[in-house]
Amino acid sequence: MKEILIQLICDRLRQDADRIRVQFQESKHEVGVRYAVLDDLLPEDFAHQIYKAFPSGSAMRLMSSFRERKYTSKSFEKFEPLMADITFAIQDPRVVSIVEEITGIKDQVPDAKLYAGGLSAMAKGHFLGPHIDNSHDGARQNYRTLNLLYYVTPDWALENGGNLELWDKKVKRNATIVSQFNRLAIMETNPWSWHSVSEVKVDRERCCVSNYYFSKTSPTGEDYFNITAFSARPEHKFLRAVAYVDGCFRQAVRRVIPSGLGKKDVYEGPAR
Repeated sequence: MKEILIQLICDRLRQDADRIRVQFQESKHEVGVRYAVLDDLLPEDFAHQIYKAFPSGSAMRLMSSFRERKYTSKSFEKFEPLMADITFAIQDPRVVSIVEEITGIKDQVPDAKLYAGGLSAMAKGHFLGPHIDNSHDGARQNYRTLNLLYYVTPDWALENGGNLELWDKKVKRNATIVSQFNRLAIMETNPWSWHSVSEVKVDRERCCVSNYYFSKTSPTGEDYFNITAFSARPEHKFLRAVAYVDGCFRQAVRRVIPSGLGKKDVYEGPAR
């Protein structure tokens, strides 16, 4: 199944490559973060199969703090093979090559360890606060360059919440990308690519397959390092102050202990 998915994804990307390329470049004028979306990534019956195979939140790990609340997993051995197939299909070199052509970001590599990637589900009340992603892969060898988010919950609408939000550098103004069924969102990652997921308002789970690309070349042309740093929505001023202090503390810890204090959340299964 993985090979079929790879071919379908490659064909769909090539079909809309010119439009995606233009959107990715021109979107920078909205909030300063380049992004593009590709709807109908797969034939609808394939997308429905992926949704039906998606594990429920109860089978995943709950991440819960003032920063976020969501279910995540990369324990593919517990799930139907289709979940690993779609995840790692998006990491195939053929897919990466086309995405490079579209975005203009060269020398990219996927992360077979799925550092911060994998499957995620968000239920009612779940959210992801405004943040910038950690700058590197788990080994701090490559810079994070792109997020590729594939949404598979049918009939998902703007009013449901659970939508991707891209923010300007001051985290005051945003653009919203609806987590629409069978949609692939591609967004760049750099020290100012603030983004969040709005609170889920309905009693359903918003399901997403997350992948990240990396490169030895810095997106800024200069060396830098940052942890995943959170802020808060503009109306939550106290929480924003708490997030700032929290971020400074965690960044200081990483300067002293480069590997961090916690266990790395990575895929440890067989190569795919």
